[in-house]
Amino acid sequence: MEPRPTLICIPDISGFTKFMSSTDIELSSQVIPSLLNKVIYSNVIGMKVSEIEGDAILFYKTGSLPTFKDLVEQCRLFYVEFYRQLKKLSKEFEEEAKGIVIPDVLGLKMVIHYGAKISAVPIGKNIKLMGEDVIIAHRLLKNKVPFEEYILLSESILEQYRDEVIECSFGWGDLREMDTSYKHIGDVSYSYIDLKPLME
Repeated sequence: MEPRPTLICIPDISGFTKFMSSTDIELSSQVIPSLLNKVIYSNVIGMKVSEIEGDAILFYKTGSLPTFKDLVEQCRLFYVEFYRQLKKLSKEFEEEAKGIVIPDVLGLKMVIHYGAKISAVPIGKNIKLMGEDVIIAHRLLKNKVPFEEYILLSESILEQYRDEVIECSFGWGDLREMDTSYKHIGDVSYSYIDLKPLME
C-alpha cells in the first residue's frame, strides 16, 4: 500500500520478563492477556492494532492526528486503566502463591512516534507496518529513561505539535529531553515524562 504519515503508539508492559520467569504459566496466561485487553479497549482516539507482541501492543493511526492534549489524555487513560485492572487481578488472585506480587512487578511504559512514510501491508488477516520509522519506534523501547514507567515522545511526533502548548498538557510532571544513539540509525532525540505521579 502507498506509504502514509502514521502515528505509532506502543504501550509496553514493564517487568514482563521478571513476572513470566517467577510465576506459573497458569497465572501469567490469565494476567497478561487481561492487562493487554484492558489497554486495547481503553483506546478512544481511533487507533488500530497492528500487532500484539507478547508484552506490547503496536497501535497506529493514519490521517489527521489527535490534538496533543487528546494524545496525552489517551496515554493517561491507558495507564490508569492498566492499574485499575492490575489491582482487580491482584485481588482476584490474592490466594495464589504469586498473586500478591502482581502490582509490585508489572508496570506500563509508552512510546509515541510519528513516521512520514509508513506502509500498512495486509498479511493474512493482519496489518504489518513497514518502514524505517517502525524500526525506530521499536528501538525507542530501549532507551536511557531513568524510570520504569513513562511516556516517551520522539522528536518527530513533537514536531507535529510545535504550534501547540505542549508543556501545559502535563499536569503531573515535567517533560525532559534526551537522545540515544542506535546502531544503523544514529542519534534519536526524544522527550519523556514519569508516569508514577499519576498513581500517587
